[in-house]
Amino acid sequence: MDFVKPEYGIERIDSYDIRQKILNISYVDWKKLGFSKGTLHYMKQNAKSDKPFTLNAHVLERVNKWEALVSDQK
Repeated sequence: MDFVKPEYGIERIDSYDIRQKILNISYVDWKKLGFSKGTLHYMKQNAKSDKPFTLNAHVLERVNKWEALVSDQK
């Protein structure tokens, strides 16, 4: 019997860049985007851990909007 390892890749959402973005978001900026402090708190806990985590599509979208918000302020 010949076992072949399947060749597939999973695109991870929790890359190093996303983790750093989450850790750098201030609670004030996050509130401006319409989210609660609790959401960011748990996202920061997940970002600090070494375990993989997922983000809902609308949350990931707002994390990316935060980056645009911050770059506009500079």
